[in-house]
Amino acid sequence: MTKFRNLLTLLVLVAVFGSACDRPINIFTVDQDKQLGAQLEAEIANDPTQYPLLSETQYPTAYAYLLDMRDEILKSPEVKYKDKFDWKLKIIHDDATLNAFCAPGGYIYVYTGLMKYLDEVDHLAGVLAHEIAHADQRHSTASMTEKYGIDMLIAIASNNATAAQLSQVAGGLTELGFSRAHETDADEHSVDYLQSSKYACNGAAGFFTKLIAQGQTSGTPAFLSTHPNPDNRVAKINERATELGCSTTSFHSSGDNGAYAAMIATLP
Repeated sequence: MTKFRNLLTLLVLVAVFGSACDRPINIFTVDQDKQLGAQLEAEIANDPTQYPLLSETQYPTAYAYLLDMRDEILKSPEVKYKDKFDWKLKIIHDDATLNAFCAPGGYIYVYTGLMKYLDEVDHLAGVLAHEIAHADQRHSTASMTEKYGIDMLIAIASNNATAAQLSQVAGGLTELGFSRAHETDADEHSVDYLQSSKYACNGAAGFFTKLIAQGQTSGTPAFLSTHPNPDNRVAKINERATELGCSTTSFHSSGDNGAYAAMIATLP
């Protein structure tokens, strides 16, 4: 009982201190990130109506292309959990959705709508690096820590969370929005991850630039939200690229030789 009370006191103090200092708190362990990601993967696989996944055997070209892109990003020394997370990748067949997301533990999902919308391979690499950053910086479970409160924190910290509780948390991940700070952090890390890659390190900026030009910045998914403002996001991404001195030369024009367009053409 004394040990439990000490844990409770510690958690309350951490929560209060973190809130007062405006610092993100994450009571989940890295292994619990992986557990939640695996739970979400199972739920997505069992819901083909909402998440119609493309078969890897039927669309090998698209999967090979995206897996190569994933591996190129994960080669970055800036990716903290590249050897700890599984970094599985699936393509969701939904041409109407401009989205991608990466669940805790590195479970990556990319919509065909996003792939077909983007003209440059660097822009897709930027979005993928942004999503990998959300998992690598553990933004989802940090947000979940805030959402579910002290009771859940105690259960998780003491390894007493039930399967139902973990399932509840995993289910909430699909509707979880990121904070302004998390979005800015993911944008910045996308540049960090791409700086040593073959892709333009400011690739994510090109995506937002196209959205702005076409007036599609309202009513978009959470990771495309207008907070921070898309114009500001473009500026911040380019500022980070300048700060790092990394290449902003498009791989599409310098080395892709039409492979990206050819890959897109294989999609249903």
